[in-house]
Amino acid sequence: MSNIKDPFDPNQNIWDECGETTDSDSRPDHFIDMLESPMERENQSFLNKRAQESGDGVGLSRALEGSVLKSIFKTDLNRRRFLKGVGSATAFGILSQFIPIQSLHAMAEDAKSKIEKKKLKIGFVPITCATPIIAGHALGFYDKYGLEVDIIKTAGWAVARDKCMNGEYDASHLLAPMPAAMSLGLGSAAQDWRMVTNVNTNGQAIVLANKHKNRQDPSTWKGMKFGVPFEYSMHNLLLRLYVAEHGIDPDKDIQIRVVPPPEMVANLRAENVDGYLAPDPFNQRAVYDGVGFIHKLTKDIWDQHPCCCFGISQQFIDENPNTFIVLLTAILDATATAERSDQRVRFAESMAPRNYLNQPSAVLKQILTGVYPDGQGNIKKVPDRISFMPFPSQSMGTWILGQMRRWDYIKDDVDYKGISDEIFMSADVKKRMLEMANHNKNLNWTDIPDTKYPVYDVYGKDFDPNQINEYIDTFEITRSI
Repeated sequence: MSNIKDPFDPNQNIWDECGETTDSDSRPDHFIDMLESPMERENQSFLNKRAQESGDGVGLSRALEGSVLKSIFKTDLNRRRFLKGVGSATAFGILSQFIPIQSLHAMAEDAKSKIEKKKLKIGFVPITCATPIIAGHALGFYDKYGLEVDIIKTAGWAVARDKCMNGEYDASHLLAPMPAAMSLGLGSAAQDWRMVTNVNTNGQAIVLANKHKNRQDPSTWKGMKFGVPFEYSMHNLLLRLYVAEHGIDPDKDIQIRVVPPPEMVANLRAENVDGYLAPDPFNQRAVYDGVGFIHKLTKDIWDQHPCCCFGISQQFIDENPNTFIVLLTAILDATATAERSDQRVRFAESMAPRNYLNQPSAVLKQILTGVYPDGQGNIKKVPDRISFMPFPSQSMGTWILGQMRRWDYIKDDVDYKGISDEIFMSADVKKRMLEMANHNKNLNWTDIPDTKYPVYDVYGKDFDPNQINEYIDTFEITRSI
């Protein structure tokens, strides 16, 4: 499914070839006369009509058509010259006389009908990070693609991991570092899991109890107790990064405890913790309940950082390749829709009921629209407080692995890029994202980087995935030496 453009469009370079020959000898002899046909025969309405076609089978159909045209014309230049010579609609008709192109569409639909497993169980922890997974269920995105999905509320991340590894879930909402930890056997037996997409970026905050409003400087936090939702989480890694940059050793100067997200506010109210770096809605809920204030959004530490992901096992992918593609498409569709500002209120309202987040819709709207009180007397307007950027870049993967090494969760140097390539499915997701964009002109992905390993600014310091050990060595506080 690598050919994502309309192969009957003469204005697109379908096969991205360089150095194509113009040698007429490479043209199929029986098409030479057709090449001399007038340009006016081009039928733009034909292309417009094809551009309006939708459905999961369209991508596969285009790929099959592209393969047929490539076998005939050999090079993209020959294909374009032929189409410009006779017109796209006429070309389609001519070629259909020799090749059953119409049947390719039926083949595509047939492939879609061969979903190996339609009834799926997907786990989720009830937080706004899981918006594409939860609202995807509430708003019918799985049904749209022919899947019958039960989403199952899970109390915390250790339970989610265990249910995944026990085969109780076909796929699950996970934290971005979890597929790596599960695959490497960190904290559990090793089992090959994959990070398919980000289900959110940004979306976290550091919340402190109201009694600490005069302790805004992290260098004054010695002796404080903080909650994070799981050891192998961006929350833990970002909190460690943040306090260490202010001279606080996260293993010696403060206590970091694992607290399940639904118990965060209660522990803050009971003074079991002084603060937490946690997902929403529990940051905004602390403000809503009058027990805490938002000290800092994590987007101000790393803008568009990964957070939660859609995880699936390699075994499931191997055994159900068609289901995997359809499920990936449904998640990407829900993620792209959730990112739209005109959809945020709708998504927030859909997740409020008891069977999903069981939270006041007003709190969820504050989070998803980014217009919210911060608990310090301010009304903030931060539209990207939470974002839904699905592309899991390889730099995100290597940063996570590098920080796990920095804090000694990974005991020795590893092949960071090799592991990231295996676990973070950026190539598969990119292919699918571009394919969807080709079918839907209104779909504009903004998070696909120009390079496989982009350099990110993380709290004022460039992270170059080509120099991971050198990056770790720049930090004064580290466990990896």
